[in-house]
Amino acid sequence: MDRKTLLAVILSVVVITIGFSIQSLLSRPSPEEVAAAEAAALAQEEAAATEQFQTTDPTTDIVVQPAVDVPAVAAPTGAVVPVPQDDINRQTRTYINDLIEVTLDPVGGSVSSYKLLDHLDKGEPVDMLFTGADNQRAFTLHFGDYTTPPVEALFVLQQQSQNVYEFYRDFYVVGREDEPFRITKRYTVQPGEYLFQLDVEVRNSANAVVPLNFNGLAYTIGYGPQFGPVFEKLDQRTEFRRYLIYDEGKRDSPKVKPGKPEITTDRVNWVALGGKYFTVIALTDNRELTTVLAQEPREGLPVGSQLYISRPVMSASLVEDSYQFYVGPKTQRELDRYDNAEDNAWLRQDLNLGKAMESRALLGWLENILKWLLQVIYRLIPNYGVAIIITTIIVKLILWPLMRKSYQSTARMQGINPKIQELRDKYGDDKQKVNTEMAALYKKEGVSPLGGCLPMLAQFPFFLAMYGLFNNHFDLRGAVFIPGWIVDLSAPDIIYDFGFMIPMIGWPAILRGLPLIFIATQLISTSLTQTPQANQSNAQMNMMKYGLPAVFFFILYNVPSGLLVYWIFSNVITAGQQYYYNKVKKPDAPPPQNKRPKKGKR
Repeated sequence: MDRKTLLAVILSVVVITIGFSIQSLLSRPSPEEVAAAEAAALAQEEAAATEQFQTTDPTTDIVVQPAVDVPAVAAPTGAVVPVPQDDINRQTRTYINDLIEVTLDPVGGSVSSYKLLDHLDKGEPVDMLFTGADNQRAFTLHFGDYTTPPVEALFVLQQQSQNVYEFYRDFYVVGREDEPFRITKRYTVQPGEYLFQLDVEVRNSANAVVPLNFNGLAYTIGYGPQFGPVFEKLDQRTEFRRYLIYDEGKRDSPKVKPGKPEITTDRVNWVALGGKYFTVIALTDNRELTTVLAQEPREGLPVGSQLYISRPVMSASLVEDSYQFYVGPKTQRELDRYDNAEDNAWLRQDLNLGKAMESRALLGWLENILKWLLQVIYRLIPNYGVAIIITTIIVKLILWPLMRKSYQSTARMQGINPKIQELRDKYGDDKQKVNTEMAALYKKEGVSPLGGCLPMLAQFPFFLAMYGLFNNHFDLRGAVFIPGWIVDLSAPDIIYDFGFMIPMIGWPAILRGLPLIFIATQLISTSLTQTPQANQSNAQMNMMKYGLPAVFFFILYNVPSGLLVYWIFSNVITAGQQYYYNKVKKPDAPPPQNKRPKKGKR
């Protein structure tokens, strides 16, 4: 086997290896899904067994749930119980501004809904509180650490101003009934902000230290059981949940599994729950707090994701703690606002919330360039599908100097196909002779058998960058290209859903149009760019011609539509350029063979 043929084989192996690597990347099993299945029994055990009798006020459609504040049996010494109070209104209150709609719930002074008005999920605002049961809420209060149940006592709700809502309730520790203390939870929101503040005030009625000490912790604020939008499973492509810890320029993403929470007692800047397009970030501001990131199963949910912040014991009769949370879209534009005090109402700066964004070290720079280009084109033509096509054309123009010689070489290879076939017929099974004669023919005609591989290899960096872009760029979420067909460029297209799962591979039985168009364009492009090699039989050539597109068909079947739009039009342009050199612009004559003079002669 000559050197050029060996290189051709190596490059072919590289192409196939990259393809299977992408398949592994795109379809690897979800650890969250496996963990959730293993924890199913635990979820059943944790499901609340207490019945709640509900009545509905027909005039307001507000659910009224009588809550038992005082234990039916004597609480043990040291337990925290609410001071009896009968006149608490169970009715929820809704706060609405230009960005969010928040439902405030008197049960524990918590939040039962947190909707983002500018971002839709199946036609409705995305609810950042994904619950599976009526008793699941966010920003819950726990006495002690995160393992204790949330406080279910009713709080009194008062609106202090247009953007400030306050809950309060009195409690006492059994055995110290003469020292009741008041807990106040105050929510402060700002128009135009996804960042809000939660103040927790604990005031002892006696001039003594607040008697909350549970193994060194006073109380915990919890966010859970999961954040939205609603999903059926985590497959790491269409949706995922990640856990982030950021401190002094360093971001860590711990692997959190059921029963194995990530507990941090170090001072950090912030901790976060991250999804594909949305995130919940708790600012800890390097304070002495304990943070917990957990993935405990919850009733009615495919998988749970929780975030807890625990405060150490108090050393005064009055303590006020302030916490800030960002609950909103995971976009660079929104997150970077908190790096400059002039850009946000809270006057926060240098928070580096943009570190919550997904990043790819290898080709992130190329992805950012393509994102910028897409956004520029979209401002001129407000259709991301059209912007992708124009971007594809620009990419091909950028690659043109590199590809032109490849097209010319491939065209000359196509032109000598009859001569190659004559050599195979003439020497039959004498592979060594065929290789020698073909190498001489390649040299005489000035062509390279590697020319057909170059177009595909040159596009791989752009393919990988485009995959990252289409899979994570927020603006492509729900972007419509062709109404009724390609309605979300960040998701696979759907022509018809048969409503069942395909055995063995576990895919939903869905007919998609773009993968079929892709394989057609790939076959045309391959037939025009494929060149014969010395050690290849017709059967081997057909295997490369039809087998490789078939492999890519399965790899790309469930990828975002935007990626396939790019790849399809890239194939169309490649085929058109190669056809031009093969049929319209006849192959150039082979370059003259410059003979080098022998040593010692001039």
